[in-house]
Amino acid sequence: MDAQAVRDAFVALQKRIVDALEKLDGAFTKDSWQRAEGGGGITRIIEEGKLFERGGVNFSRVQGAALPASASASRPQLAGRAYDAMGVSVVLHPRNPYCPTVHLNVRFFSAGDTWWFGGGMDLTPYYGFLEDARHFHATCRGSLEPFGADYYPRFKRWCDEYFLIRHRSEPRGIGGIFFDDFAERDFDFSFRLARSVGDHFLAAYIPIVGWRKDLPYGEREREFQAYRRGRYVEFNLVYDRGTLFGLQSGGRTESILTSLPPRATWRYDWKPTPGSPEAKLYSEFLQPRDWI
Repeated sequence: MDAQAVRDAFVALQKRIVDALEKLDGAFTKDSWQRAEGGGGITRIIEEGKLFERGGVNFSRVQGAALPASASASRPQLAGRAYDAMGVSVVLHPRNPYCPTVHLNVRFFSAGDTWWFGGGMDLTPYYGFLEDARHFHATCRGSLEPFGADYYPRFKRWCDEYFLIRHRSEPRGIGGIFFDDFAERDFDFSFRLARSVGDHFLAAYIPIVGWRKDLPYGEREREFQAYRRGRYVEFNLVYDRGTLFGLQSGGRTESILTSLPPRATWRYDWKPTPGSPEAKLYSEFLQPRDWI
């Protein structure tokens, strides 16, 4: 196990992603912070950009005396153990409703001699395009193929199960890949797999942005985007393990909540008009399926 190598790779990933996004939409604010209990991080955020209404590309590394329940649910024997946790988390909320929201996370935990990786990336469209879904999933598959043919179908299924808003019986988006508690073969293999997922993020998302960012839209599309963003908020605050871990471990709240959109709405028992583009999202895209 080489925690320093993981840290260096994660910091480099954060920089590459920010550099690429700044070429699209201008400067990200940089906010370095320290945590009194141990650790700290670098928050990179853009707000009210021309392309991204809000976006965060964050690195954090925190140490603590007792592993929170959200991080030890599948390893109860480690509950309360000292830990070291680090990761890169990306959430981008574009202004144009035809541009999907995207999420990436890669993380590493260690508690004594026990270690594991987790992460993945997933796409949350407001108006679905088959081309986008196929491209995103094909790139996800490409990130895992060098490690074995079974990883993409396994991690895709895990993603579909994880990003389910259970109290709505509704998926958050069209999925992607997700994995957690990953420590297969040896440290080097697991590290390379996690690194490959992060390294494929820009290739998975940036082409989609290019295809959609200049499509014309109006108030109707913005209202539906805000309504669907409400579902994103519900998932992140109720179920997301990264958000829960950050809050339970006394992490930096401002950085943790950069995942939330700047504007979201709720409407009582709203249903889309049958046959509308909004209804198409539910009938054709918010249904777990094989995209490639």
